[in-house]
Amino acid sequence: QVQLVESGGDLVQPGGSLRLSCAASGIIFSIYTMGWYRQAPGKQRELVTNISSGGRANYVDSVKGRFTISRDNAKNTVYLQMNSLKPEDTAVYYCSAKYYPRGDDYWGQGTQVTVSS
Repeated sequence: QVQLVESGGDLVQPGGSLRLSCAASGIIFSIYTMGWYRQAPGKQRELVTNISSGGRANYVDSVKGRFTISRDNAKNTVYLQMNSLKPEDTAVYYCSAKYYPRGDDYWGQGTQVTVSS
């Protein structure tokens, strides 16, 4: 079975940093596009960033220059380094794995990130 397990969410002060991890199993990790989505209370889930199997990354404008996505195929893990955090970054962050040729789409359970003083 496919599992995506997120970790690293926490309470952090504005301006602080967090590093999220997502460990995948049950998929050929290296061929999947991996991504991070987030959902704040009362808002729709949005794509924050993703990274292709070839290592190309995309970011929503609101996090450009602050967040960095990376992947370690040997560890079947994708990371999200979040710096200069703002209160508006507060949300549940979800890991995703997509393989477009097959229409495969998997999600983790989410990890809470709260940015507050």
